[in-house]
Amino acid sequence: MEILGFSCFVLGLLSTVVAQPFTDPKEVVAINKIIDHWNLRSKVNFNNIDPCNKTAAWAPSEANPRIACDCSPTTCHITHLKIYALDIVGEIPKELFMLKEMMDLNLGQNVLNGSIPAEIGQLSKMKWLSLGINNFTGPVPPELGNLSSLLSLSFGSNNMNGPLPPELGNLTTLEELYIDSSGVSGPIPQELSKLKSLKVLWATANGFTGKLPEFIGSLTDLTVLRLEGTLLEGPIPNSYGALTKLDDLRIGDLSNGDSSLNFIENLTSLSILSLRNCRLTGQLPERLSTFSNLKILDLSFNNLTGEIPNSYKDFASLEYLYLGSNNLIGELPANIINPKLIALDISFNQIYGTIPANKSTISVNDVGTSITSERSLGSVCLIKNSVCTEIASATSFSIDCGGKQMESVSGTEFDDDSETLGAASFYVGSNDRWGVSSSGTFIHNPNGPKFTAQTDSQITSTLDSELYKTARVSPSSLRYYGLGLKKGIYSVELHFAEIQMDDSRDSWKGLGKRIFDVYIQGERVLRDFNVKDEAGGSKKALVKTFKANVTNNVLDIHFFWAGKGTCCIPFQSTYGPLVSAIHVTQVVNLDDSSKSRDKKHVGKILGIALGSAAGVLIICSIFYVWWAKKKSPTYKGI
Repeated sequence: MEILGFSCFVLGLLSTVVAQPFTDPKEVVAINKIIDHWNLRSKVNFNNIDPCNKTAAWAPSEANPRIACDCSPTTCHITHLKIYALDIVGEIPKELFMLKEMMDLNLGQNVLNGSIPAEIGQLSKMKWLSLGINNFTGPVPPELGNLSSLLSLSFGSNNMNGPLPPELGNLTTLEELYIDSSGVSGPIPQELSKLKSLKVLWATANGFTGKLPEFIGSLTDLTVLRLEGTLLEGPIPNSYGALTKLDDLRIGDLSNGDSSLNFIENLTSLSILSLRNCRLTGQLPERLSTFSNLKILDLSFNNLTGEIPNSYKDFASLEYLYLGSNNLIGELPANIINPKLIALDISFNQIYGTIPANKSTISVNDVGTSITSERSLGSVCLIKNSVCTEIASATSFSIDCGGKQMESVSGTEFDDDSETLGAASFYVGSNDRWGVSSSGTFIHNPNGPKFTAQTDSQITSTLDSELYKTARVSPSSLRYYGLGLKKGIYSVELHFAEIQMDDSRDSWKGLGKRIFDVYIQGERVLRDFNVKDEAGGSKKALVKTFKANVTNNVLDIHFFWAGKGTCCIPFQSTYGPLVSAIHVTQVVNLDDSSKSRDKKHVGKILGIALGSAAGVLIICSIFYVWWAKKKSPTYKGI
């Protein structure tokens, strides 16, 4: 009897040792319904396996789908659920909110729709919540404010609407907030001033209104701040000078209210500083050259004045310098192109100087300046505020943007435009009748900078599919110029086809939005233009036709990214302007010899803003540049 009793004791002890805790039965039911709801049974099959089994295929941290748990000696609870970029569709099932111990939920890069349920606020232990790159609609639920343990929250790249709920200010432990291109609008709530732990804020490409919030300057732990492509107004508050931990600061596209650069005095940790299109005034601060970590500096499209400080030749780490489209004057500092500099844009200023031939590897956009380039582009005919004496003779030009020379079905010869452009470039076509300039760098592109796009797919809605299989793209500013044109009214055909973004409704790769503006002769003719939407899908041809007045022998067609749309769908750095081809022909001749004959026709031409003649004259005087490969026409003035 004693031996039998001892044996029973040992067996009982061994049973206790080898016993494994099992998942809460309610959670087992819930996770099974979730898996079936999203048709993931082929990837996650619980037959004879507990959902929280640590040896299951879905348990490792790199697994996708992934289910991970926290276990006591007797019971396991599901704490981690990742279903990332698997194109799951439908709404969030109510069973998800039965997983009360959830700490990490990643549903990013799918095609989930409907609204984000208010029940999300029941998951009070949540620390990491990712709902970005989906098709969610409706308002941001204020119940998110109940998740007081959140460290990271993402719902960017969705189709939501309405304002940010002030309840988000309750997330006082939040360190990362990704809400770029989410669809939200209205003022940024003052309550967000309580997010003192915030380190990363992506809020670009939303419909935010009102003044740029002063309180952001009190979020002194911020290392990344992105606020481009909104409806916010300047000026940039001086309080932002307290954000001394910033590594990446991007503010852009502000309306009203001029801004000063004084606030950057102590932001010495910056590696990226982009204040593009912010109505900046004043002079360039010499102190910037002491920022030892600064790699990208973009102050383009502002109203900065004065000279480029000579100290800018001393930048220790700068790789990209964009100062184009300001009111800068004077000589380009000697040796500003140091060994680390990759791109320099000083276009549309009154800068003069020389770019040495031994710096030919540097990408330089010096259109509209009096730069003499010894590299390969020849000499400047027209520079800013100049009057050119070149005799105009052309009445048309056609370009296959980003592609090889080809003839259309109608017999139009489209010129080769396959020249490789860089992060700041200017190039003139082989017939000297057109030029192209590009400015900007794709900051986060792991595959390297690409300024053209191409596809092997057939382009529909056209008989000239080959014309649309290539395109020029740019992360910031892309300009085409007609050169040596006779005075007159011109028809400008812009050809587009979205060949980088998909339009599949069954994949997150179809959720991309490319949005940009188009200007002709300085007048905005397309605002918030979305090629895919207007064409009715990707890889479909679209032609937009406008009329333009050429009075000083040059036509300026400007494609400009104003910070809107998505950034990274279907791959990193998919944004900015895109154009497939350009075809320009004269429709009314306004040369002196024919003025009387054509005068009566001018008023009948649609699309010409005669009331903005001053704007046209400014464009003609500022933007007319001629790079002559075979000759050096005279010019006067600077």
